[in-house]
Amino acid sequence: MSNNRTYKKLGELATFSRGLTFSKADVADVSSKKVLRSNNIDLNSHSLNYGDVACLNETFVIPDEKKLHKGDIFICMSNGSTQHLGKVAFIEDDIDYAFGGFMGAIHPNVKLVYPKYVFYSCLSTEYRRYLASVLNGVNINNLKWSELSNFSIPVPPLATQSQIVSELDLLQSLIDKQKAQLKELDNLAQAIFYDMFGDPITNTKGWEKCELNKNVEEMFLGPFGSSLKVDSYVDKGSSYCMVYEQKHAIQAKMDFEDTHYINEEKYNSLKRFTVVGGDFIMSCRGTIGRIFQLPLDAPLGIIHPSLMKIRIKNSYSPVFFKFLLTKTMEEQVTNGNCVQMAITAKELGKKHLVLPPLSLQQSFAQKVESIERQKELINQSIREAQTLFDSRMEYYFGE
Repeated sequence: MSNNRTYKKLGELATFSRGLTFSKADVADVSSKKVLRSNNIDLNSHSLNYGDVACLNETFVIPDEKKLHKGDIFICMSNGSTQHLGKVAFIEDDIDYAFGGFMGAIHPNVKLVYPKYVFYSCLSTEYRRYLASVLNGVNINNLKWSELSNFSIPVPPLATQSQIVSELDLLQSLIDKQKAQLKELDNLAQAIFYDMFGDPITNTKGWEKCELNKNVEEMFLGPFGSSLKVDSYVDKGSSYCMVYEQKHAIQAKMDFEDTHYINEEKYNSLKRFTVVGGDFIMSCRGTIGRIFQLPLDAPLGIIHPSLMKIRIKNSYSPVFFKFLLTKTMEEQVTNGNCVQMAITAKELGKKHLVLPPLSLQQSFAQKVESIERQKELINQSIREAQTLFDSRMEYYFGE
């Protein structure tokens, strides 16, 4: 794009409305008067979701200006977490929902700017940098329109804006479709599991059941919290091994910029909590039951107190075991109406789990591995499309 850009401030291109305020007495369990809040904007996809929508009494009067309309940009103006401040979703059509007091709606002037062009500018790196500069040193996580309105946007002619939006929409649509394919493949793996083994909890196919303790070599929680404090951590350069934490299990990946490390002396004092490639780690505090098998080339490490290490015997195929344990933990967490927040190795080890013939488990594993290869091809395509999307965003909105 030409360096001779014309820039305008957001306040010159749009007006702003703050959300609806209401009291606890106005809240209803169910009603047709619905209010969207911060949790209704997905931080990663920048799209609306309609889970956990607030409801107001039927007698509550919601002014039309407190509802979301086609072309609006729904934005979070106040939140306990700074990463959610300024997050946005584009409103494609009029919806009969109000927006809450900690939220706002940006109304682009269609005579000056293409509404979705403004939305894309609010996904740019420059936008995040501007927010960071505005919020620097602020103790209260609250955005003001007087500050946000000063954000500068390059403004080409309307026809050019439309072309830019069409290009970015096309790339985003491709990414969304590929992500949907990943979900479909995950659903396929789940369907194959149930087709081959039935419900592992009710054991609809009548498989042999065996206490988990008898089919694991090792299974235990990490050290007491007092044994591994923040001051135990050292720089990677002077470290002996890494510390596996809940984020590794929850996100099922190895690479984190904020990975922690310990030195050899600390490792020797906690050596019994060692994990190596092939071991399973499972989150056991707060978010429980998220399982990750460490890759065979995983670096030496110890587990954090919030994790459980599980090393299975060869009576289980690792692929089958992960599916089985995931289903078991889903049942454990939601048993009855009480959500469980922690589990011990002793408690888990006493559970009797189905134990189908190993040959059948291995047949299932082969099917899943084929699906995983397809997923990796799609993930590679997503990465390429995302790289292209990011580069076009930088080209259109970067300095």
